Amino acid sequence: MKTRQLGNQGLTVSALGLGCMGMSYAYGAADETESIATLHAAIDLGVNFLDTADMYGAGANEKLVGKAIQDRRDRVIIATKFGIQGRNAQGGLQVCGKPEYLRQQCEASLKNLGIDVIDLYYQHRIDPNVPIEETVGAMAELVQQGKVRYLGLSEASAATLRRAHAVHPISALQSEYSLWSRDLEDEILPTLRELGIGLVPYSPLGRGFLSGQIKTPDDFAPDDFRRNVPRFQGENFYKNLEVVDRVQQIAAEKGVTSGQLALAWILAQGDDVVPIPGTKRRSYLQENVAAADIVLTPADLARIEQVSPRGVAQGDRYPAAIMASVNH
Repeated sequence: MKTRQLGNQGLTVSALGLGCMGMSYAYGAADETESIATLHAAIDLGVNFLDTADMYGAGANEKLVGKAIQDRRDRVIIATKFGIQGRNAQGGLQVCGKPEYLRQQCEASLKNLGIDVIDLYYQHRIDPNVPIEETVGAMAELVQQGKVRYLGLSEASAATLRRAHAVHPISALQSEYSLWSRDLEDEILPTLRELGIGLVPYSPLGRGFLSGQIKTPDDFAPDDFRRNVPRFQGENFYKNLEVVDRVQQIAAEKGVTSGQLALAWILAQGDDVVPIPGTKRRSYLQENVAAADIVLTPADLARIEQVSPRGVAQGDRYPAAIMASVNH
């Protein structure tokens, strides 16, 4: 597995990370035995960048990751996040960026993970009621205390990134980015490159849709988060399925899966981009890891652009109440 650098502060990770959220949260039933086997397989395949958050299963996901890495801490880079307390009365996210809150959450995450230091600590969503300078200032104190190594933000706007980076270097921005979620190419990606901040795309497979495995809304478990997302509802679902079919045609010609093509496309966007596809099964993990070796020619990239241009996806990527928390 090749490595890539996130930011200019010295954080080096595998070119492909592993999103662990689905092992405990949002995507149907959990299977701890298979999840731990998947985490161990990822590490053995050279995937050393593991992503979790305090709110995935109210700490359950951090505990799962902690259990899996007990005897292999020196082989992994652990990223976790604070800032989402739950849902508000409107069904949106209750976000908190207060210094005392993040200090408390950092201690809880260290305990859940069973580690002495968090390698990359993100603010999960920006709190519009707390100046970013105040939050990042408190995060910087955690670095000085040796509890955190590198700092990140998630779903932050270009303006917020600039303000945060002026307080303490930000090594990575985690935001949704894939063949069908490309809004950040307008302003955010150029800002990241100007400031020397790496990009960690979550949902690089369009929440699994670009894998080509989902053909009908009934393929989602009854408690699957995606049932509430506009992009997966009604007419939008079937229009978006047409995009996946076109991507699959190009993938088939190259002898790869549509998911692998989607990951290879993300990796081709720059050496400062490290996608974290989530999976809770070893079979999908191996498929994802193989994508790191796919080389796309300029002609391949042009064809992909043709079938999946910016703005091609129908419907928002979150319900309206949750969309209100992104890109602050």
